[in-house]
Amino acid sequence: MTSTPGHIELERSIDSIRIGSRHRTDLGDIDALAASIEKQGLLQPITVTPDGTLVCGARRLAALRQLGVRKLNVWVRSGISDRLSQLLAEQDDNALHEALSPTDAATLYREVKMLLAEDAQRRQEASRFGSSQEKSRSDGAATVAAPLTSLDGYARAQAALLVTGRRSYTTLERIGVLQQIATDESLDETLRSRATVELDLIHGGGSVTAAHRRMTTQLAVSELERMAADTTQPEGIRQASSVGAARVHAAQRTTTETELERLAQEALARAKTATRAKNARSASSPNTKLPTRSFVYLWNDLRKWWLRYDYAEIASELTDEQWEQVEETLAGTIAFAERLRSLRDDSVSVAQVLATNSR
Repeated sequence: MTSTPGHIELERSIDSIRIGSRHRTDLGDIDALAASIEKQGLLQPITVTPDGTLVCGARRLAALRQLGVRKLNVWVRSGISDRLSQLLAEQDDNALHEALSPTDAATLYREVKMLLAEDAQRRQEASRFGSSQEKSRSDGAATVAAPLTSLDGYARAQAALLVTGRRSYTTLERIGVLQQIATDESLDETLRSRATVELDLIHGGGSVTAAHRRMTTQLAVSELERMAADTTQPEGIRQASSVGAARVHAAQRTTTETELERLAQEALARAKTATRAKNARSASSPNTKLPTRSFVYLWNDLRKWWLRYDYAEIASELTDEQWEQVEETLAGTIAFAERLRSLRDDSVSVAQVLATNSR
């Protein structure tokens, strides 16, 4: 008898295993499966509850009976809720037809993870508050629960193993993030639509990593734009957010997705960590002059900005107040540029006179 975290493998009479009503009666073609088991052996043991009720493996059980097997090793899982048993049975049945799509696997993984975490938490608490030795013995390996601090990691690994046959859950978690965004009605419709598009791409065979990366970038840019537009934020944070969002937009056509994600995350981190003391000084002294390097930095971010926007869209969506702000900014910018041009022309003239006199 061997034990592994969360279950125990032991020899049981095949006739002692009871099939619950949740399992389908049409098991399909058993002959091919029986031939495979006869040739390669039972690669994945059948899972039962301590009282012998089948959790998953109905077709494998039928194939073993067809081969005349009388005893077999099984995985015993105790404390499994009815909902978890149903999910495991559904996954087992689905796996018999064709592999689950990445999005379907992520959906099942999320449900199984939640239920496993609840089961593990319940066992932990039962052990902590003095479950009887008799109950502990009857639970078998179910008493081997992960420590409270690692229940989440335990549930993730076990759920991934049950759904995909592997303990790696990173891909499933990434798809789960996209699914959560797509269905979160509290989020902006643009973000939800983008998540839906990315999920469709994944369903069609697209890269999960790339989709998650693009979504992470979009979330960061959306947060930057929200902070820039939030009048309750300190001026410094709004300015840093605006500059950061503009920089990411400007880099979209010339930067890789990996680099763009990094730029967006760094811009968001800078905006969120802008010191309030500095913001307060900026707000109380609007006439404070910034250094030339700040001017150059600003205009680098604005380079060919007009190519990144749609005239018709902006014209139809800007409010009167927003348009007045645009006109005020343009008027101030033109006046500044004219004054700057005049001073530069004067500087060039003076420099030429000085150069002539020095000869």
